[in-house]
Amino acid sequence: MEKVTYDAQREHERIGIVTLNHPEKRNALSTEMLRDLDEVLKTIAAEGKVNVVVLRGAGTVFSSGHDLKEVREGGTPEILKLFRVCEDAFGTIRRMPQVVIAEVHGIATAAGCQLVAAADLAVAATAAKFATPGVKIGFFCTTPSVFLGRAVPRKKAAEMLFTGDYMSAEDAERFGLVNRVVPPDALVEETLRLARQVAAYSLATLGQGKAAFYRQLSMDDAAALAFATQVMVGEAGLPDAKEGIAAFLEKRQPAWSDRS
Repeated sequence: MEKVTYDAQREHERIGIVTLNHPEKRNALSTEMLRDLDEVLKTIAAEGKVNVVVLRGAGTVFSSGHDLKEVREGGTPEILKLFRVCEDAFGTIRRMPQVVIAEVHGIATAAGCQLVAAADLAVAATAAKFATPGVKIGFFCTTPSVFLGRAVPRKKAAEMLFTGDYMSAEDAERFGLVNRVVPPDALVEETLRLARQVAAYSLATLGQGKAAFYRQLSMDDAAALAFATQVMVGEAGLPDAKEGIAAFLEKRQPAWSDRS
């Protein structure tokens, strides 16, 4: 059984569905799972057939984080390999031009919570819960803290990391870990509604905007503004910017270059 699957049936809407498909292991992010995820995402990025990727988890759990049995049984080289593969997969999420939306129906813990925080957008069911509980087993969630600490306020991230307590879906929305919370029976449609809205735009525009957005976050205000200015000057001459502006002024729908 494939541990990560890709559903292309919505490519006509420029939306791809990627599913963590190892429910019997609570979609644990093993080396194999992460490598498969990275490969699927890189293929999607290279093909450019979709503008949005919806990331789901099969079964009752979105993802329980790393496979602790793999960590316990591995030596330093194996554990280093696991975290390097994890670094690659999460880096791909941030580098790929497509917007990644986490669709969270159940529990997301440790690196599973990190996956939600790393996604560009996230929609959660009211039943979803989030935690970084490594402190409870003497294995602090240090890598999850990177994306968590950039998604929610510092003291809330610290509380999650130092207590290991669950955060409700409602609090996850309030503190910025997810964008919206809906009843479980509305999760799929709400996620697709958001995906369709984003997917209607130009992939070139989304990709350039996504890359610039994440790059400027590490800069001070003056440097970020100078960088953003140069990006927008360059964007102004690109085909989709010219087409989009013309369509706006002419009161018509734009014909994006990736629809040809």
